[in-house]
Amino acid sequence: MRSAALIKWEKKLKLILDEMDDLFEDKYGKKFPLHPVRQKRGKTANKAHDGLFNITAKFTLGHGSELGEGYVLDLHMSTLARVPEEFKKQLLFEALEFLQSELPETFGGDLRADFDKNHVKIHGDLSL
Repeated sequence: MRSAALIKWEKKLKLILDEMDDLFEDKYGKKFPLHPVRQKRGKTANKAHDGLFNITAKFTLGHGSELGEGYVLDLHMSTLARVPEEFKKQLLFEALEFLQSELPETFGGDLRADFDKNHVKIHGDLSL
């Protein structure tokens, strides 16, 4: 069972990720063909279920991580086309910059986004 405070905190995080989804959809949504079974942008109630991008963050305890526990960004593109590695890296850097600007505004305190190996991780003061 999750606490009400955690649910509220994760809703705030989802709003940031939805803003990032909008940014990436506006900028890159037509760069690759949409997966044939994927709904077009704006056709579902959840941005994670339509359009080219599905952006989520999953909590990890951080075993084996230099940054410890936090939320690892999962940036998935719904296409059958080959996505160049350089483009994937560019997206991760843009996602990192976006989170670095939005997290302090939304959460204040000591919450940061950094690279943790090949992933973007939200870490720091996760207290509710």
